[in-house]
Amino acid sequence: MGATDLSSLAAEVIQCRRCPRLVAWREKIARDKVARHRGESYWGRPVPGFGDPNARLWIIGLAPAAHGGNRTGRVFTGDRSGDFLFRALYEAGFCNQGTSLFKDDGLVLKDLYISAAVRCAPPDNRPSPGEFSACRPFLSSEFQGLEALKLVLVLGAAAYKAAQAMLDSFDAPYPVRFPRFVHGLHLPPVKGFPGMLASYHPSARNTQTGLLTLEMMGQILVKARKILAS
Repeated sequence: MGATDLSSLAAEVIQCRRCPRLVAWREKIARDKVARHRGESYWGRPVPGFGDPNARLWIIGLAPAAHGGNRTGRVFTGDRSGDFLFRALYEAGFCNQGTSLFKDDGLVLKDLYISAAVRCAPPDNRPSPGEFSACRPFLSSEFQGLEALKLVLVLGAAAYKAAQAMLDSFDAPYPVRFPRFVHGLHLPPVKGFPGMLASYHPSARNTQTGLLTLEMMGQILVKARKILAS
């Protein structure tokens, strides 16, 4: 797979209605808008991945935010998590600007592709196990489409678990029992499979409490740079 296939995959993702609970929730949110976005048109559909089809780094988050990606149509766009993440990515040279406000705001990812383990905004930011499973084929297709992939950066324990399940489906020769998720965890590449790096998710709760700081995120991205250069 290559760039054309990733584009076709995005079109397939947008049409997905596999999970009735998520379909109902994302569409309800798009109808019953919060006051600060009352005059805007919400996307209200599954959110595909985006970025450089020749990327060596792939970031996997949890799911679109109800009033972020579910509103804008692009993951990590228009919400506090995205504000934090893209500032860090810009400082590390992985994108051309430090903000991500709406889908066509000129953001360009450099050597980077971003997607989520679940493609629809879930109630309470908690997808069910079945919803993770239903979205796993999209992750698998992206994994196959990113032909230059060298490193996967997972944001949070849920994304780590989803990436593990996806890699297991390809019989990836990682440990039978993956190590427990911890911030900064690095699994080196093995037998043709990319390495994996883990970070806390840049959720507002994590960043506002100091569990994840810009300095910590920057250190993770510096480590990613070194891994890509090795």
